[in-house]
Amino acid sequence: MRIVVVGLGYVGVTTAACLSSQGHHVLGVDVNSEKVENVNAGLPPIMEPGIEEFIAKGVREGRLSASMALPPLDGVDLVIVCVGTPSAPDGSHNMSYIAESARQIAKAAVSEATATRMTVAFRSTFRPGTMEEMVTPIFREVLGEAFDARIELVYNPEFLRESTAVQDYFAPPKIVIGTVDGSTSDTMRRLNDGITAPVFETGFREAEITKFVDNSWHAVKVAFANEVGRVCAAYGVDAMTAHSIFIADTKLNISPYYMRPGGAFGGSCLPKDVRAMQHIAAVEGVEVGLIESLLVSNEAHKRFQLDRVTSRAPRGSRLLVAGLAFKAGTDDVRESPNVALVADLLELGYSVRVFDPGIRTSALVGQNLGYVLSTIPSLWELLIARDEIEPADFDLVVMNNATSQQLEGLEVPVLDLQTIAG
Repeated sequence: MRIVVVGLGYVGVTTAACLSSQGHHVLGVDVNSEKVENVNAGLPPIMEPGIEEFIAKGVREGRLSASMALPPLDGVDLVIVCVGTPSAPDGSHNMSYIAESARQIAKAAVSEATATRMTVAFRSTFRPGTMEEMVTPIFREVLGEAFDARIELVYNPEFLRESTAVQDYFAPPKIVIGTVDGSTSDTMRRLNDGITAPVFETGFREAEITKFVDNSWHAVKVAFANEVGRVCAAYGVDAMTAHSIFIADTKLNISPYYMRPGGAFGGSCLPKDVRAMQHIAAVEGVEVGLIESLLVSNEAHKRFQLDRVTSRAPRGSRLLVAGLAFKAGTDDVRESPNVALVADLLELGYSVRVFDPGIRTSALVGQNLGYVLSTIPSLWELLIARDEIEPADFDLVVMNNATSQQLEGLEVPVLDLQTIAG
């Protein structure tokens, strides 16, 4: 393919070099004359293992060159935009380079007589909605009615780590291709031919948020590990031994488990042990801001879930809440977010009944009994058996955990708090 790469920073240079090594004809574009001169001389403008050889070979064999201006786009199959989105003072991304790149590409496209459709793929990191609210309007403004026939817009985030970027290019953890309607892009399929990785073809917004989710999680992991390390140091614990034990658990610790957006955490262990971890850190004067934020974040999520219910059903509505324990298959209601939800709904004036066959009044004892009675004194009046449920008696079913599976087929509007959709 004939490919133009706009922006010759770390991502752009790596992309251009790797593409040329695959046999594509690549032109890199950048306003920095030194970068352009280096590439044309067969020299890498960045330090990255493997890049120097690819650039030298690409230039020598005539498949790679650079320019300070966009070329005529007639016959170009793909333009990949890799310009920077540096932080603005308020923490947002500076989008000026994105907007200018989009406008220049659109102008270059409109000047061509050919009706051949060209793909323009953005790899720069920017907030969800940018492709729809900024990039697409710029192209439509410049190209007018010719836009749909002339341009296919794609959002294609990269997953390149500095110092291993070449390896990551050819063996990425995933390939994410965002289009206006989530449909397949033939150009991007051709681009990724021969690369083995899970492929996600989705809408623009889901693709755009990918890097934010990934990088925030990576930051969480680093901060968490360092906070634990500081606590270990304060108590004379070998942090590396603790780390080895932690990562050996690939069933829960290093796994997708607990990673699906849904309900808040609760039960007898997580809240209690998080508070204890906060306490033992405080005793030794260890700052653990991330760990200290966990319960605050969990309370925020409980409020979010309550808002989801109240936005679906006006006050006074008749609600059936499925699942009271913190998870199905247990009668443990200690610090269950579902107990808190029922209490809040009652306080707001909703008519609430609770379906949870695991909760038996005669079996609740000790802290389990004390917690639920202090939070929902009228619980025994709210519990309802499956054979007592009449769909006509309820305006909405709120599903909290897998207990809801026992209500399948119930003809009542459902709000599933186990997932966060949309």
